[in-house]
Amino acid sequence: MVQKYQSPVRVYKYPFELVMAAYEKRFPTCPEIPVFLGSEILHESRSEDGAIHVIERSCKLNVDAPRLLKKIAGVEHVFFIQRNTVNWKERTLRIEAHNETFASRVVVRETCSYSVHPENEEWTCFEQSASLDIKSFFGFESTVEKIAMKQYTSNIKRGKEVIEHYLKELISQGITFIPRWTPPAGSGREEPSPAVGHEPGDIPLDPGAPGSPCPPAEAASPDADKLDAEYIERYLGQLTPLQESCLIRLRQWLQETHKGKIPKDEHILRFLRARDFNIDKAREMLCQSLSWRKQYQVDYILQSWRPPALLQEYYTGGWHYQDKDGRPLYILRLGQMDTKGLVKALGEESLLRHVLSINEEGQKRCEENTNIFGRPITSWTCLVDLEGLNMRHLWRPGVKALLRIIEVVEDNYPETLGRLLIVRAPRVFPVLWTLVSPFINENTRQKFLIYSGNNYQGSGGLVDYVDKEVIPDFLGGDCMCTVPEGGLVPKSLYQTEDEPENSDHIRLWTETIYHSASVLRGAPHEIVVEILEGESVITWDFDILKGDVVFSLFHSKRAPEPSHKESTLPGPCAGDNVQLIDRTWVLGVDFSRVESPLVCREGESIQGSHVTRWPGFYILQWKMHGPPPCSSSSLPRVDDVLASLQGSGHKCKLIYYYEVLASKDFRGSMSSLESCNSGFSQLSGVTTSSSQSQSSSHLSR
Repeated sequence: MVQKYQSPVRVYKYPFELVMAAYEKRFPTCPEIPVFLGSEILHESRSEDGAIHVIERSCKLNVDAPRLLKKIAGVEHVFFIQRNTVNWKERTLRIEAHNETFASRVVVRETCSYSVHPENEEWTCFEQSASLDIKSFFGFESTVEKIAMKQYTSNIKRGKEVIEHYLKELISQGITFIPRWTPPAGSGREEPSPAVGHEPGDIPLDPGAPGSPCPPAEAASPDADKLDAEYIERYLGQLTPLQESCLIRLRQWLQETHKGKIPKDEHILRFLRARDFNIDKAREMLCQSLSWRKQYQVDYILQSWRPPALLQEYYTGGWHYQDKDGRPLYILRLGQMDTKGLVKALGEESLLRHVLSINEEGQKRCEENTNIFGRPITSWTCLVDLEGLNMRHLWRPGVKALLRIIEVVEDNYPETLGRLLIVRAPRVFPVLWTLVSPFINENTRQKFLIYSGNNYQGSGGLVDYVDKEVIPDFLGGDCMCTVPEGGLVPKSLYQTEDEPENSDHIRLWTETIYHSASVLRGAPHEIVVEILEGESVITWDFDILKGDVVFSLFHSKRAPEPSHKESTLPGPCAGDNVQLIDRTWVLGVDFSRVESPLVCREGESIQGSHVTRWPGFYILQWKMHGPPPCSSSSLPRVDDVLASLQGSGHKCKLIYYYEVLASKDFRGSMSSLESCNSGFSQLSGVTTSSSQSQSSSHLSR
């Protein structure tokens, strides 16, 4: 594999001629660069007017390699051929170098350039690129590659230091100005007097030149599309030479191939960090994210998204100043949030869109803080308060929605979380963590700090990361926090599928957790679950939004055929009412009841499960609840008569979710968690016996 390197533009705030004089001081030998043992001129030529000077040298380098490897290779030193072309008229220097030793086994090529800064002719720019291709090396290819990469990157940094060292030396000698080249007055050649007795054309190898493993690139004058080292340090942070190279190469590739606006440099850098600066993996991840952003118009989300009033009232999160490192601070009172209610009232789409807007806002705040504090800030801190977290938050569909949101954020906003502070973690938190942590990148998990009880207070707690003046009042601080306190979302605000979440936006998800259904008198809604082997567990979760229904579970060996009663039912229920049990079927012959009928009143949430005993087809049925049949000797009750009158033409509405689990996996599932405060079925005991079909249903009011 060819290893490549591309440097940023490094700027010397000195004129080109003075930088060249400093550069010449490194030859023929340079004590400041121990690896460079000496050089010998092989060829030299000048143009007629003296503007162009070409010099070719053989450079001798020491290699910091194990003695055994040197013995096997049969060499103590390596030689490189370097060709330097200086153009005094254009004020440029181009350096080209390649290895002479082991040229048939290892190919090293390097290109460097010095040129005048495009915006300040009294400054000089330097760029460097190289490549290393090890074809074969006595079975030590990997070792040689590592040695070369290590030595090359160390020489890159050292190279700039050497030039600056000799610049200071020249200045200390009183040499602060060298006149520029001018054309000869007549036919004779007149060249500028070089400083300290050196000819301007005697230009040897660049500090980090020969013996380098990285990408050849054509030298060019710096322009607005290139990155300089000072910009990287100021706005992106300290990067190693190879990390700088990865950023520049990926950025160049985007400029060449990506149509439209390319991402900001800090955004590109996040994807590189997420893939440990593997440029191929980072490029793949970034391209997928760019396609996703374009498809769903995420770039415009801050302008187009306006959180619904319900979300503003019940979503318990918000921005709150910054931490001690200057990172924007986001507070999430997860324990006070009714995640189940938000999912049912707003749907996953709105929640995801809101989370995306938070991430977009976070990136914007990072840029603002970078300018305010004068140092790179590329991530934010999240403070999560789990006070109030209970089994209701472990509601299975809600956890699934959370995992899907995490997946989207991990794929498209990598390395945006600088630190996650979790406080007041209750005993139920390990269960949630076990479910969520596998979906979180390892680099992200290492940024989590978890405090249980009140041990977040005092030394080692929040005060180590957040200034005491901005710690929220609900955590014992003095700062008033405007984050909503949340609470239970009224069930009257729950939506169904025929009430779309938001038709004005492109949907980010194409599937939903819940299904909606309508039930009319004489037209129940039924779904079928095929069980191929016994000892499976059918779980369900549904809410009655309108009217009263009766829920039943049946078993049949025959496969029912769906029948949409669109022709006989009113228009509004068409498409969300399915009947499976044929009217010719006989109860006890064609199918059997395996669950006693359960009357479910309007506004109730029902969760339950059934441990199957036989394979076959299980039918979940919801039908309209009517008054019980009365004997001829008794008169109907007034309530029953009123209910019957009100029910004529009445449509019941519900939303439901169901899932099939293997019996062996059921005990560890979210639906089997048992808690007196849980909205789930208390089913732990249900799976203890498989000798007969068992079930349990639990009302959550």
